[in-house]
Parts: sequence; C-alpha cells; structure tokens
Amino acid sequence: MINYLKLIHYRYLLLLAFMQLIFRYGFLKLQPISLSLADWQYILLVLSTLCLAAGGSIINAIFQQDSDSENKPEFQVVGKLISENTAYNLYAAFTFIGVSIGFYLSNVIQKPNFAILFILIASTLYFYASSMKNSLLIGNIIIAFVNSIYLIIIGLFDLLPATFDGNQAVMGIHFSILIDYAVFTFILSLIIELVGDIENCKGDKSQGLNTLPVFIGVSKAKYTVFVLSLLPIFCALYYLKIYILDAKLLYSFIYGLIFIVLPLIYFSIKLYKANDPKEFRLLYMILKGILILAYLSIFVISLNIRFNA
Repeated sequence: MINYLKLIHYRYLLLLAFMQLIFRYGFLKLQPISLSLADWQYILLVLSTLCLAAGGSIINAIFQQDSDSENKPEFQVVGKLISENTAYNLYAAFTFIGVSIGFYLSNVIQKPNFAILFILIASTLYFYASSMKNSLLIGNIIIAFVNSIYLIIIGLFDLLPATFDGNQAVMGIHFSILIDYAVFTFILSLIIELVGDIENCKGDKSQGLNTLPVFIGVSKAKYTVFVLSLLPIFCALYYLKIYILDAKLLYSFIYGLIFIVLPLIYFSIKLYKANDPKEFRLLYMILKGILILAYLSIFVISLNIRFNA
C-alpha cells in the first residue's frame, strides 16, 4: 500500500485537499452568501481534482524513471516497486474518474462547457510529463499554473453559478480573494519547482533535461530564485497593509507577519547561503510549510472579521 501512496504523491494530495477544504469551510461557508454546490457535491469536486493530480503524479513518475534512478533512487517507485504497466492502468483509472466527475458537476451547475477545464488539466499534466518538462522554465510554469487552477476552480463551481445581479458585487469580492491566493500559490509553486530542480541538477543533467540550473548553472540559478523569492515577501506585505491592517484586522496582521512574512524572509536568507542538495531539500520542505500556513490564513482572517463585526 505504501508504494501506491508514494506513487500518487499522497503528501501533495493531502495539501491539495487541505487547501480546497479550508477555502470552502474556513472561508466561503462562513460568509453570508449562497453557494452552488451541496457539501457532498463539493466533496466530489475535491475528489475530482485529487484524481487528476494523482494521475499527473503517476504519469510523471512513468516518464522520469531514469531521472529518479539517478536523483532519488530511494524514492523511485515505477520500474522498481510497481511495474510500468500497472502504473499506466492506474493513471488511466484516476484520470477517467477525475474527468468523469468533472463532467457530472459541470452539468449539475448547468455549465457543461466547464467540463473542458478537467480535460485541459489532465492533458496539460500528460504533456508536461511526456515532453514539456524538458522545456526551459515552461514545465515549472505549467505545474505552478495548474496548482493555482485548483484554487480558482472553487470559485468557478461554487461562486460563479450562484452569482446574479443582486449579489454580483459581493461575489466578486470573494472571487477576487480566491484569485489573490491563486496568484500567491502560483508564485510559491514556481519557486518550489525551481528549488527542486536545483536539488536534482546532477541527475537532470545526466539525463539531458533542460532545467534552469542545468542551463545556467546551479550558482546562477540559485541567485535567480533568490531574487524571485523576494516577490512573495513584497506581495504578502502589500496584502497585509492594504487589505488587513487598513481593515483593522490586527490578529490577522500578526498571523501573517509571524507565520508567512518572517518564514519567507528566513527562506530567502537560507536560500542565499545554500550549496548542498540536502539544504535545498530542506528549503523545498520549508516552502511547502509556508504554503500551508498561507492557506490557513484565510480561516484566521474569516474568524477575525467575524469577531470584529
């Protein structure tokens, strides 16, 4: 069982599920608005995205067997613990379930064209694993974009169908908040991907992969990512000043400063000094933790608004 959990990257799936559940039940359900999906239908939406993400992890593991054997032989699953044929069958099953649920939910909200989104996600993850991963930066951007789409999809299925002329302004505010977090997710996910590439540079180079550290060298790539890591710090500070402090949400401001901004600053400092693959692995995990704390902030903000009201 543990081999199959590793294959689908269960930790990533847990993070994805946490994100979608916290924004539904720690944010949207606490607002005085109507939502399109019933609780069980929303769980289906979460299940759909988890299946698509699991399928993406499987197909990626299939195509990067050689790279994994060089970079992380202890983590290699396909071709070592699970046969390639079994992995392909699991990929097909997860993808089919994810897309099928997407078709069903799209018809539930009377937006059948939205089903294209699930096909697009599945296709993008396949082409990323099979060919786009070897394109300089494009693969990193694709994964970061898909991660942000998993958040925007909440608004498309739970907010947009329940929007009408009388509540358009209110719904627009909540949708814009989801977009703000999606942008933040995109930036952090891109940095996470690049840090992972730096960590795996040696094996990627031997396999002929065209990642940023392979193309310009580890040192230059590290400083490039360091400069990029300053962007989420400035974004977080701007958001805290404009939307949190000015609204007198003191507890949310303190939370954001201590659990998001300061860890991001710590990450940037450690990244600037890092040289060993183990250090980059630690930084990779730190950034994942910051992402979880960032998602949790929406619940803190919701509670702060309720108690201030």
